[in-house]
Amino acid sequence: RGNRALALALAHKAAEFLAAEQGPRVAVLELGGWDSHANQALPQGALSNNLRMLDAVLAALRDGLAGVRDGRPWRHTVVVVASEFGREVAVNGTLGTDHGSGGAAFVYGGAVHGGRVLADWPGLAVKDRFEGRDLRTTTDLRSLLRPLLAEHLNVPRRALDRDVLPGSD
Repeated sequence: RGNRALALALAHKAAEFLAAEQGPRVAVLELGGWDSHANQALPQGALSNNLRMLDAVLAALRDGLAGVRDGRPWRHTVVVVASEFGREVAVNGTLGTDHGSGGAAFVYGGAVHGGRVLADWPGLAVKDRFEGRDLRTTTDLRSLLRPLLAEHLNVPRRALDRDVLPGSD
């Protein structure tokens, strides 16, 4: 409960900072506790609770930006949700999943023309998995972040190549 209140407060504060006339253009919010290896399908389990918290945090951020200056900040907002690691495809012996290689990233916001899935879907059959167990990684996360940084935040290509995402060109 305390973690949820803190996460929501941080989302509201991030929206306040981002909406300020001379405020920052980028915020990073991190939610921990995603490394669940057991009972992932339980309605009140760690994964379900974390997904509900993520939903509430994203809604608080959106609501905080949409209510400012006739929603102008939200119309110019891009939000990226990504995990630092994937999960195995198959359920383990404790009704969870272990660390894997492939994952997903979500992009949304007022500046995103969404409603689509961009993926090279390898499938979940054992023959299609990486090493027979993991979702096969098909896209480098940097290929998602690079155009966002270049086009949305106007980060120069040279800076992306040299400092921000070296090796991503």
